[in-house]
Amino acid sequence: MFMKKDLKNITITNPDKLIFKNPNITKLDIANYYAKVGPYMLPYIKNRIVSVIRCPEGVNGDKFFKKHLETNNKGIGTIYLENDHGNKEDYYYIKTINGLLSEVQMNSYEFHIWGSTIKKLEKPDIMVFDLDPDEKLALASVREGVKDLKKILDMLNLNSYLKTSGGKGYHVVVPIKKEMNWQEFRKTAKDIAILMETKWPDKYTSNIRLKKRKKKIFIDWVRNTRSSTSVAPYSIRLRKKCSISMPIKWSELDKVTPDAVTIEVALKRIKRKDPWEGFFK
Repeated sequence: MFMKKDLKNITITNPDKLIFKNPNITKLDIANYYAKVGPYMLPYIKNRIVSVIRCPEGVNGDKFFKKHLETNNKGIGTIYLENDHGNKEDYYYIKTINGLLSEVQMNSYEFHIWGSTIKKLEKPDIMVFDLDPDEKLALASVREGVKDLKKILDMLNLNSYLKTSGGKGYHVVVPIKKEMNWQEFRKTAKDIAILMETKWPDKYTSNIRLKKRKKKIFIDWVRNTRSSTSVAPYSIRLRKKCSISMPIKWSELDKVTPDAVTIEVALKRIKRKDPWEGFFK
């Protein structure tokens, strides 16, 4: 792909390290990807607490979540939150593309974000529903679920946006302007999932327990909880295929599979009209 080792003043060490195989994707390829999509990704990730997934030895090696700060890059900010034991722990957030790339240099390739910004930490503004199907369900059922969820959101006069999960489902994302605390926000998301379950009890469940999901789709509302995260738009997923969690148009639902968008496809897509244009308006 690209062959630039210094990006936004970040030097990528071990640039030829192979992170994915078939197709072969190096650490430098990933850094160049984030450099290119950074301007599109930043509005959704900027100033939101992040958790990242690191895989220093590539996608087939060990992976681990990271939510505490390790570097002092100027593009990274720190915030201290009290844990359940009354002790303060450091969390961090990305401020610039430079900060994003500094995380890639630290072998962070998958990015997850809070539903609120650090400026209004207790007032979440991005609600996410993940449609998680039972393994035996066909893709057609998942797409039907996405359409049914959109019907509910339309009925509630809530604008919603669609993205691929990079896995086996889709994410429906709702920007929220009304100020709610996390308890109200979580209850609203749960009520929407219960409404779907009540309207179509044979197809959907709001219950997180695996045994309740047989032949059904779990409408995952739980991520709309304080300190929970969801994968950021444009983020790479650390799966075998190196798929992208990519914003798409509603009209593309029946055309784009959940794991169809690769780095190469994503870089072509950002040249088109933004399917999430006006998201924060």
